[in-house]
Amino acid sequence: MFAASPTAGDIAMIITILVLLVLLIFMSVAEMGLSRISKPKASAIAERGAKGGPALLRLVSDPAHWVNPLLLSVNICQTVQATLTGVVAGRLFGAPGVIIGVVLNVLVFYVLAEAVPKTYAVLYPERASLLTSRPTLALVAFPPLRVIATGLIKLTNVIVRGKGLQEGPFVSEQELLGIVEVAADDEVIEQEERQLIESIIEFGDTVVREIMVPSPDMVTVSSDATVSSALDVAINEGFSRMPVLNAENDQDDVVGVLYAKDLMRAERQGLGVQTVMTLVRQVRVIPENKPVARLMREMQAEKFHLAIVADEYGSIAGMVTLEDCLEELVGEIVDEHDTEDAEIEHLANGEYLVEGSVSVADINELLAVNIPDEEWDTVGGFIFGTLEHVPEVGESVLLDGWKFVAHEVDGRRIRKVRIVAEVIER
Repeated sequence: MFAASPTAGDIAMIITILVLLVLLIFMSVAEMGLSRISKPKASAIAERGAKGGPALLRLVSDPAHWVNPLLLSVNICQTVQATLTGVVAGRLFGAPGVIIGVVLNVLVFYVLAEAVPKTYAVLYPERASLLTSRPTLALVAFPPLRVIATGLIKLTNVIVRGKGLQEGPFVSEQELLGIVEVAADDEVIEQEERQLIESIIEFGDTVVREIMVPSPDMVTVSSDATVSSALDVAINEGFSRMPVLNAENDQDDVVGVLYAKDLMRAERQGLGVQTVMTLVRQVRVIPENKPVARLMREMQAEKFHLAIVADEYGSIAGMVTLEDCLEELVGEIVDEHDTEDAEIEHLANGEYLVEGSVSVADINELLAVNIPDEEWDTVGGFIFGTLEHVPEVGESVLLDGWKFVAHEVDGRRIRKVRIVAEVIER
């Protein structure tokens, strides 16, 4: 059966291989178990006095402290084990021993040291993390191992430049979104939590132009209007703040902002016949490419809720409110004054009827198409820019098997777009 009789050295190597197998099983359980425990959950486990709870909390609070040393230990054990298995198999079985060694590594070690322990840790993450927390903390605290792991990471960062010499591993935004998606699919987090996390990640890339109310949709008051007439507009429209336009300027020059509370106070004092200019407050004007995250921080710090958006030529492009910024994070906020008309309506015949102001990003996600969002912000803008003229009702644009039809046009503006699968039209 054997090409050569086992020697004492062979037996010692087989025992070493079995010890390495046990170590690899332990480290697989530790890696998967620790990665599936959040810091709040680890805090709760530690507070209830579970054995290994304090060690678990220390590890989870600083993942960089254990990830690299543990992965390095796994790599060392796997390399040594594979080498010893090949040597022993080669001595005992001769030339076929190479194939036997490979089969043993692929089947036995994959199943016993990877699949089984990691599946166990996925099914019982708390038990797995508590079982391995104290030994793992002792392992990663071993000075030579930490020095080697840190040195290798720094060497990697020197070879692969672009992020400085900070310690890896690096995770891109898309990878993080992928992790969140997997966590939601595995029911580790709720779908609502997934949506909020994705909104927060994407929030940093959003600019004011993408969330503003465009100038044609702005509810404004003329500078020569009376307090009473302006108050009527505020009550009818349900707005607490309204921009004031210069009545003597044809360029839609915004001179300030009116607060509904100021109008109500003046009306009660019998000043309803005065012009609104006596109550106008200063308004902030911002560029349309300003990041929403930065604007929101400024609104919080400087206590203003409305800003006028100007394009690169200084013309008024629209306005943005604190509520618009919040909606980018938490979704649409509908109050008693809002009409809850759906921006995207899925018709019974399979077509879609959407507002022309719906963002290109939303359409790309809905239809799995690739409208360039660097060129256009809205689906109406996409049709207008592609046709290169103001469309007539019924004119359309084809893209990725979908027909985008100008369904309702108001002057130069596309109000409604009908989206039809091209195969349905044939």
